[in-house]
Amino acid sequence: MLVRFKKMSYMLAVLAAVSVLALAAGCSDEQKGTSSPAAQTEQMQDQEKSAAAEPKELMVNVYYPRSDGTGLVAVRRTVSTEKDDKYTAAMKSLLTGTKEKGQTNVFPKKAKLRSIVVKDGIATVDFSKELQTNFSGGSTGEEMLIGSIVNTLTDFPEVQKVSILIDGSAVETLSGHMDLSEPLTRMTELLK
Repeated sequence: MLVRFKKMSYMLAVLAAVSVLALAAGCSDEQKGTSSPAAQTEQMQDQEKSAAAEPKELMVNVYYPRSDGTGLVAVRRTVSTEKDDKYTAAMKSLLTGTKEKGQTNVFPKKAKLRSIVVKDGIATVDFSKELQTNFSGGSTGEEMLIGSIVNTLTDFPEVQKVSILIDGSAVETLSGHMDLSEPLTRMTELLK
């Protein structure tokens, strides 16, 4: 009887060990569903790589003056928002200029976009000093240049007004013809 009791005890111990191992294996399978921090980091990197592989693009309108100076023409462009926000991408597209018949470029040579910040419905766009120092147009040219900037940015529904800065500072005017001391609303009169 003692031998039989020892065998049963041995078998129970083996069964208990197998049960513990089975439970441990089951827990590790469950843990696979709730990944370790290293596995989560790897998953996030894989998602970022796949997102980076697919360039983000957006259709925007940029506005160029008509060659005869009678208003602005909307040009539909596809811009990449992979490196820039949509406002910066649209403005950079505008700065590249146009070669379309019946349209003209009004941005002065060497004028650069420094930054755009949109807050509370106002887009504050900052250009390098060349926007002002290299500008050679008259009142119509100034209106077309400012209109191109304002209408391109107010094409985004969340932007109601545009404030223009030069080298981070507010300016009263670009060349004496338009008041830039306050943010400007969409210049719809130039779109007819």
